[in-house]
Amino acid sequence: MIDLRLLREDPDRVRASQRARGEDVALVDSLLSADERRRSSGVRFDELRAEQKGLGKLIGKASGDEKAELLKRAEQLKTDVKSADAERDAADAETQELLQRLGNLVHPDVPVGGEEDFVTLETHGTHRDFAAEGFEPRDHLELGQLLGAIDVERGAKVSGSRFYFLTGVGALLELALVNAAIAQATAAGFTPMLTPALVRPQSMAGTGFLGQAAQDVYHLDKDDLYLVGTSEVPLAAYHMDEILDADRLPLRYAGFSPCFRREAGSHGKDTRGIFRVHQFDKVEMFSYVLPEDSRAEHQRLLEWEKQWLTSLELPFRVIDVASADLGSSAARKYDCEAWIPTQGKYRELTSTSDCTEFQSRRLSIRVREDKKVRPLATLNGTLCAVPRTIVAILENHQQADGSVRVPEVLRPYLGGREVLEPVTK
Repeated sequence: MIDLRLLREDPDRVRASQRARGEDVALVDSLLSADERRRSSGVRFDELRAEQKGLGKLIGKASGDEKAELLKRAEQLKTDVKSADAERDAADAETQELLQRLGNLVHPDVPVGGEEDFVTLETHGTHRDFAAEGFEPRDHLELGQLLGAIDVERGAKVSGSRFYFLTGVGALLELALVNAAIAQATAAGFTPMLTPALVRPQSMAGTGFLGQAAQDVYHLDKDDLYLVGTSEVPLAAYHMDEILDADRLPLRYAGFSPCFRREAGSHGKDTRGIFRVHQFDKVEMFSYVLPEDSRAEHQRLLEWEKQWLTSLELPFRVIDVASADLGSSAARKYDCEAWIPTQGKYRELTSTSDCTEFQSRRLSIRVREDKKVRPLATLNGTLCAVPRTIVAILENHQQADGSVRVPEVLRPYLGGREVLEPVTK
């Protein structure tokens, strides 16, 4: 959540952020009103309680009519204090509820607009000219079936649409990707983490995934637990309700977990293959830093993502995501999109978001520095979303006979294989 003091001091900045996100600007005025009622009712409660305490001392010293009048006033104060207390609690609850609905403040350099209004920052690698090579590229599903690596038919039979099996070299390719990604992250100073896939409501809400993203979240009603859509959630909540010493920062974790997403609203989109699925595995980077260091850390996370995609020998571009396409917790977000030959366009493979103090305020994570305590900043960055990475590798490194060349960085994790060969029947 944002700082209420900032809201009071510069409401126009918050209104501009909401407008850029395409969110309800009137929410800002509702929140200002609720906050004013919260503060004024709190002052009234304190004044009435002070009078009540003072009156108690006077009653002990009074007698006769004076005491009777004081007792009468005490009864009225008792009612007034109870009413002011209820009013204060109601205003506080309304303030917190509205505050939870407000997105993070959009960074001033973020391009304003919707999904297609991003700005391309850089492009890496070149697209293969398959026509010049003399063959028509196959899509990832056809290649996966030739290799005996992907089985979506049985995935649908067992679990429904958008589920799949990775089989044979497909399973080995996932394990190679995960191990290579964790190795890169560890070399960069990240602590590897295997995280829970189920979290409590306060963990999910604290990271901002029960707002605009709630429709994509799986909830287990009986247990009141949520299946995570990313290990960002347990990694953000890992230090919930803690105060960290400044000399421990930055703290960097690389989490591996299964991820679950309803993909609500994606009917008819990417229905073929494994690009958009309900369950997948992912390696996620997560950083805790001082607020003044978050912009530099954001660039570092982006550089690690670029290093990863370059090591996989994939052509990709980096985009500055537009304001209305940001998640509620992100102040700024960069996506790395890999070229997918059979689609003839770039598609998101990794992303990194600077969440500034938004998540730490909601999760009550603070830093102690020079005897002062304040919120810190959190950032996240996808290193390897496995299915989409497999899609990009198969399509970009395919050969005319249906085999797929293995990027050098993965070969040590695939028993030295240089090529994935089609399965002979």
